[in-house]
Amino acid sequence: MDAYLLDWLNLLLRWAHVITAIAWIGSSFYFVLLDNSLSAPDEKFGAELKGKGVDGEMWAVHGGGFYHSNKYMVAPRWRPLPENLHWSYWESYSTWLTGMALFTVLYLFNAGTFLIDKSVHDWSPAAAIGAALGILVAFWFVYDGICRAFGRKPHGDLIVGALVFVFVVFASWLTCQLFAGRAAFLLVGAMLATAMSANVFFWIIPGQRTVVAQLRAGQPVDPIHGQRGKQRSVHNTYFTLPVIVAMLSNHYGWLYSGPNNWLVLVLLMLAGALIRHSFVARHKAHVLGKRVPWEHAVVGTLVLAGMVLWLAPPPPSAQARAAAAKPLAFGEVKAVIEQRCVMCHNAQLAQKNVALHTPELLKQHAQSVYQQVSVLKLMPLNNATQITDDERALIKRWFDAGAPTH
Repeated sequence: MDAYLLDWLNLLLRWAHVITAIAWIGSSFYFVLLDNSLSAPDEKFGAELKGKGVDGEMWAVHGGGFYHSNKYMVAPRWRPLPENLHWSYWESYSTWLTGMALFTVLYLFNAGTFLIDKSVHDWSPAAAIGAALGILVAFWFVYDGICRAFGRKPHGDLIVGALVFVFVVFASWLTCQLFAGRAAFLLVGAMLATAMSANVFFWIIPGQRTVVAQLRAGQPVDPIHGQRGKQRSVHNTYFTLPVIVAMLSNHYGWLYSGPNNWLVLVLLMLAGALIRHSFVARHKAHVLGKRVPWEHAVVGTLVLAGMVLWLAPPPPSAQARAAAAKPLAFGEVKAVIEQRCVMCHNAQLAQKNVALHTPELLKQHAQSVYQQVSVLKLMPLNNATQITDDERALIKRWFDAGAPTH
């Protein structure tokens, strides 16, 4: 029953996490589009807007209606600042809180199973948990320190971008040396997502509150708050696609199970950031009447294409080809299942309510076995029982033949 309730908690937390993430990412994407699509008020019709303090406007059509968005860099000149202001922060906080809860339930409560791969690094669950949490905190302090030290210097954005990229590469390599591949990929995504929420919590929202307080008190507005908030918001935009692909990667065992899995993760995130940049630049290019710089997306796509070729499975071994030419014997499949799977799927311990210790149960769960072992290569978890590619191919042949049990 405990495992059953834990599965429900996992489902509900994952559901809430996805919903809040959609809300956060959707609003973030919209405001990036808005900021980069603004143009100065029209000379012929925009005199009134300029007089009101409007610095940029955007016309849009959606859902059968027209929308006219105005941006005031400081505040409206024609009326007091409204009391009822919409603040975009609960989407961020809710996404982080539900994600952290899900990470705790699935990974931290089961550190010995999900965080640790003894063939990668053999340590205690307590040490692995401490290191995982420490990485989340340490990345924020290093990232924030880089932004503070170099963000306002000449070419600060370029310097910060380069240093953060180098540190993300190092963190990706380090996590893959310490944790199970699946956990390492997820941890890097959580690391970036934590920095994104921390940007909102420590800089963007406090800066906006300070500006609002200064305006309502009739004090001069310090521009540093807007500049810093904008910088961190832009960083969040470029972190978004790398975070998403890191989170999705746990469904694809062939991504994180290889010897150079850290490089796979880095290239995936780099491709996402490059593609995201093209879409960000596209909005501004349209306003300025310039060519859309799609070359960044092209490079990102080529990176992905190169990974497709690099990670392609090798051709079947001579042993596998010889085995495929022979009639399939159920005894061979049964021996693989008993050696690689039954230790976690038996009468006493049926992980995920799956038991495979009899031919009848194996037949019943044949599709799941085929999907998890041969297609997704997610099982055995962290390949704890060292199943081989030839054995995965054998299970595929067995399933394709109708999963016979005699």
